[in-house]
Amino acid sequence: MRHSTLFTLLALLVAASAPARALDCANATTQAEINACAAEEYEEADASLNAAYKELMARLSDERDIQLLLRKAQRAWIAYRDAQCDFAAAGTLGGSMYPALRAGCLAKMTDLRTRELRKLLECEEGDPSCPAP
Repeated sequence: MRHSTLFTLLALLVAASAPARALDCANATTQAEINACAAEEYEEADASLNAAYKELMARLSDERDIQLLLRKAQRAWIAYRDAQCDFAAAGTLGGSMYPALRAGCLAKMTDLRTRELRKLLECEEGDPSCPAP
């Protein structure tokens, strides 16, 4: 089973077994709460990334070749991020901390990528190093 599938199943199990109350992530004490909060943090980071990506793709709507390059780069980046986070959390593979460590890594790397994409949306017109003026 792929680690991302395992992570998703664990996150769903935690969510399904949690009481119907909002998580207080600032005061999470159990590993299940910590895992659920980490998953929530990653979901928020992923939503921000998707919004930035869609905005950049929209800006490039008249540049199909550049859109294809961005799509290729994004897919390669996702594969890298997932593999890197699998590696980063490998010391806890099979343990109760694994979902939180992997989700934390995913959130951090996703935030960094979102900043990269947002920076491309702020390029000065005429900047030859920016593919999305």
